[in-house]
Amino acid sequence: MTDDRKAIVPVWTLATGDIRVPALTGDEPMTAERLAELRSVLAGLADEPIATLEVHPLPDKLDRSRGIPLDVASPLAQHLSQLITQSARSSSAAATATAAGEGLYRMVVPAKVVAQFGQGIVRLMPSKVAAGGTYGALVNSTGIAARATFVPVGKAAAAGAVGGAGATAGVAVAGSAALTVAAPLVLMAVAVGVSANADYKRQQAIEHITELLEQLHEQKLHDERSALDGCRDAIDKATAILLDQGKLGVSLGLDSAVHAINTALGAADRRLAQWQSALDKLPDGKAVEIGTLTKSFPGVDDHGGTFRTHLELAALAIALKRRVIVLQAVEHAQSDPGNLFENFARALKADQQRLGKLESGIAGVLERLSALELAPSQGFIPVFTTGEVESLMRAANRIHKLGDGVMVDSRATDVAIEIARNKDGSVVVFPALPA
Repeated sequence: MTDDRKAIVPVWTLATGDIRVPALTGDEPMTAERLAELRSVLAGLADEPIATLEVHPLPDKLDRSRGIPLDVASPLAQHLSQLITQSARSSSAAATATAAGEGLYRMVVPAKVVAQFGQGIVRLMPSKVAAGGTYGALVNSTGIAARATFVPVGKAAAAGAVGGAGATAGVAVAGSAALTVAAPLVLMAVAVGVSANADYKRQQAIEHITELLEQLHEQKLHDERSALDGCRDAIDKATAILLDQGKLGVSLGLDSAVHAINTALGAADRRLAQWQSALDKLPDGKAVEIGTLTKSFPGVDDHGGTFRTHLELAALAIALKRRVIVLQAVEHAQSDPGNLFENFARALKADQQRLGKLESGIAGVLERLSALELAPSQGFIPVFTTGEVESLMRAANRIHKLGDGVMVDSRATDVAIEIARNKDGSVVVFPALPA
């Protein structure tokens, strides 16, 4: 496993129900390209969601602070351990790859499945390092895969359940190819990965809001930020309890946190409607004076400003709401262990669609603003000073950059969830990313 050019990477196909699909994997080694084709075919043919799970060597340097740690006794860690133990009995490749006890497990959930959770959960994140670039996974898994040989692992079952109930897991007969039925493992990986992704976005939003508020000194916006950030403690506790098979109680304060988040989302909806209305009133095909624009979008021409703070407050509320929705979905799934994945997807979908609509609306506003032709506030003056020209150019540049990184197209993409497993069996689940 030390030579990437000769790496053997075991890969499991994980089903979330007892299903039949044509025999596709067999026992022959595969290339990365063949594995990608297999994912697409399985997603298209299977009635139940099918994910793939790879195991790579654990990188020497790994920023674990970005992930959510789970104890060895947590359901996700237990399901993963059971999968590893049972796979090692029937597969020499799996036994070799997992012998050290630690590794980086990469689960890829197909776009077809992600679409069931509502649009916008995971999107490509523009890179600040390279123009037009995007951040990829924690490890260059694509690079590793391109030089690795994938070996299918069959006839392995991840027994166990979520929430202490009797969710069955075993091997589904699929022609000559066996699929591991591991609904609890897939569900928990998706739940933690999406939650970690939302919390990462929350951290980003808080950093931006803090920087903006230091310039504004606007007490009402400070209060909005404080109310939202105060929800984190209840959400973190609820996440830990649910992912460790506990039951939620009123003492956590989750109800009051949800109320604060919903209030912030209502404010974001109202502001979005006002922004859209203001843009609709602008004359078509004509330059817009900076002064006219700042009346509806205060501070849009500056580095800080109320408008940009409103954007970050909306991003914070959306990120927190995504975490709450995942918690609610896990709770629903645990209450009906015989119907884990369908309950999970159903609980996520409606609210996620509302959040997706809000995000798309804000993205549309930013795109429209960035495309505006701008003019000085007093366009009738025939001569401008050098300072006025430079000020206009700076303002225009800032406004045009509003469209950078906007993701209006929210079509679902395959999602990769990376799990670092320690020698003691505990795990760290990193934010879900586009695969």
